[in-house]
Amino acid sequence: MTIVAVVSALLLAAAAVITTYRVVAGPSTLDRVVGIDSLMATAASGLAVWAAYSADTTVVPAIVALALVGFLGSAAVSRFRVRDDT
Repeated sequence: MTIVAVVSALLLAAAAVITTYRVVAGPSTLDRVVGIDSLMATAASGLAVWAAYSADTTVVPAIVALALVGFLGSAAVSRFRVRDDT
């Protein structure tokens, strides 16, 4: 189980680095919003890996809260988004 957790954590860290680059260098606002939503999903996945590794279920409300905030934030930004001048 330890090897699976370490490999999962490394892959999630790589995904977070790549997504952070997309957020910083994104050519449009929508790219940045999708990147931030992806970072929220990566953080929730990291907490889920930690919960499975440590057998600690106290982080499950945090996983649900991250998923909810990520979804609502993306929906709100996409609803009130203004066109980019590119």
